[in-house]
Amino acid sequence: MIVLDGSYGEGGGQILRSALALSAITGRPVRVENIRARRPNPGLQAQHLSAVKAAAALCHAQVQGAALGSTALTFIPQSPPAPGAYTVDVGAARAGGSAGSVTLILQAILLPLAYASGSSRVTLRGGTHVPWSPPFHYVRDVLLPTLSRMGLHAEVHLERWGWYPVGGGEIHLYVHGPLEGEGLYRLKPLTLTERGPLRRLWGWAAVSNLPLEIAKRMAGRANRLLREAGLPDEVEAILAESPGPGAGIFLIAEYANIRAGASAYGKKGLPAERVAEEAVSGFLAFHRSGAAVDPHLADQLILPLALSPGTSRFTTSCITAHLLTSIWVACHFVGDRFEVIGEEGDPGEVRVRPVEG
Repeated sequence: MIVLDGSYGEGGGQILRSALALSAITGRPVRVENIRARRPNPGLQAQHLSAVKAAAALCHAQVQGAALGSTALTFIPQSPPAPGAYTVDVGAARAGGSAGSVTLILQAILLPLAYASGSSRVTLRGGTHVPWSPPFHYVRDVLLPTLSRMGLHAEVHLERWGWYPVGGGEIHLYVHGPLEGEGLYRLKPLTLTERGPLRRLWGWAAVSNLPLEIAKRMAGRANRLLREAGLPDEVEAILAESPGPGAGIFLIAEYANIRAGASAYGKKGLPAERVAEEAVSGFLAFHRSGAAVDPHLADQLILPLALSPGTSRFTTSCITAHLLTSIWVACHFVGDRFEVIGEEGDPGEVRVRPVEG
């Protein structure tokens, strides 16, 4: 059994989600201790408990410690991941509901479903656009197009937006399996060291149950800043259907070789223009770095690259704690194949050595 210290590195739920995915795929049992030890509310919250139950359903895992607030979990797969129709409702995991991120739950189940013997459909309900997680549009327009180049073909559709704190959003995930080949290492290697010229930059300034004028102010400020930087200004103000109020701005950039994204969320007392400035500032920091992969995509590529047999490498505008933590978890399952060139907080490069033998 692999035993992981959940307080390592960034010390959040990413260690748990990565461990669940790799355990389901490899069949190796795993125990995670000190879960989310570095968070203000340690232990399993609704989103994490939902991820555990979803991953367990795929491989009929025996689970110990699957309860809200639990700081230790044992996960023992009993079968390979099975294709099928699944439903995950984060709001049902806790009395009073939850806006826990459904896109983070994808990190625990997407790869295992790709390894299943057929195609699958998953309905996920909860937060679709919430802070500290990839928004739906990032998954659809940045992550999944990149994974398709590695041979993993999936798509997501947005039925209803879910903002913090009400949640209530819904997306549908379709995983077109199975992956080609046999054995553990089935994904294609990836080289992303040059992003190429910018082809398009677009986005949405969205509000739900709030005046459209707020979205227009976000879009107007974002477009002005982008024009001043000599970049396209195609941010559109929209009304989004959702059970609760919310506001945010989401940018997608398409380069010749890769896509990138940036986002920011509104909150009470924060002017709409400041929200736009936060999103544009984050994007410009990446754009001006010259790196190929944005920091959010970088850490999400580690598990897929760990499941590829060949040599891979990519440059990123920032080596984050999430990136280093993902590598640490992956190495427990596939061995030490990763090399990081650069220091945390700085631009750098990640290299993945081929599988020996």
